[in-house]
Amino acid sequence: AIRHKKNLKCVDITSKETKKQRRSNPPLPISQFITQINCLTMRNIAVSTVVAFSLLLVQDVCGFMGVLPSRPSLLGVPTRETSPDFALFMGRAAAVREKTKSKTDGKKAKVNAVFGKRIIMAVKQGGSADTNANRMLADIVKQAKANSVPVDNIARAIKKATDGNTGDFHEKTFEVYGFGGASLVISVLTDNDNRATADVKACVNKRNGKMAEQGSVIFMYDRKAVIEVDGVELDEEALLEAAIEAGCDDYEVFEEEDSPTRVLTDPKEGNLMADAIKSMGIDEGKVKLTLSYVTKAPVEVPDEDFEKNMDIIEALEDLDDVDCVEHNMSN
Repeated sequence: AIRHKKNLKCVDITSKETKKQRRSNPPLPISQFITQINCLTMRNIAVSTVVAFSLLLVQDVCGFMGVLPSRPSLLGVPTRETSPDFALFMGRAAAVREKTKSKTDGKKAKVNAVFGKRIIMAVKQGGSADTNANRMLADIVKQAKANSVPVDNIARAIKKATDGNTGDFHEKTFEVYGFGGASLVISVLTDNDNRATADVKACVNKRNGKMAEQGSVIFMYDRKAVIEVDGVELDEEALLEAAIEAGCDDYEVFEEEDSPTRVLTDPKEGNLMADAIKSMGIDEGKVKLTLSYVTKAPVEVPDEDFEKNMDIIEALEDLDDVDCVEHNMSN
């Protein structure tokens, strides 16, 4: 304690030297002191405001992107609830993928259901659930596998067909006059004629189409087996050799940009032609076989009439009993 006291230095505030130092560094006037305090306060407020608004902006953007739960925006940033064009922003890719997947799943479910009905019909008409004894059933099973119908679905349909309580499905066609000179052929696979007829007529009449008499439209179409080959360009010479070896007498090939290659042949030779194409080394999942009505005289209709006709077709395809809808529009 004594040593510390020796190092202490006392200052006499009354000395001339101290007074001289105080005169050279006078204290700030009270007004200037208050001004400096106000400047510091305003600076702190400005910094705090910027930080707060930055956090709000980050929260709005994160809510818009789906990273954080969305809330009403205080800064005018669009949210999922307030922006009708949300899909046009950062979520566009996800929205498009979801919509495409939904359509694909819907088409796949429709195909599975149609082939389930066909299998039941083949078992009922052929009188046997054995593909070796029932040629019709064997052909339908081949078509189902070519259209990627799961094996479990095929087995369930065959088992269901053997149940005595299962209804008997049969095919039926409807003919329709569309807009702009177009015509439609509607293929139905149903176990209830009255229901199918009522649903088809209501759907067509609601969209101002016109039901046609039996035979007034279908004479302009040919029944063909259509083999679609997706994502593969067929070599004509190799296809000809494979078709001859398979026993196919006549076929036609149609190639269009951004569309699968289509091979048309007689319905009786559809399975043979599909097997011939697969023998060329093409993946089985890329080959699909269907029976369709193909127009003999395609017509081009105005864009407005085309949209109206497509509206009718899409509505018909959503009906449970409708197998497929063919038309003669070339555009």
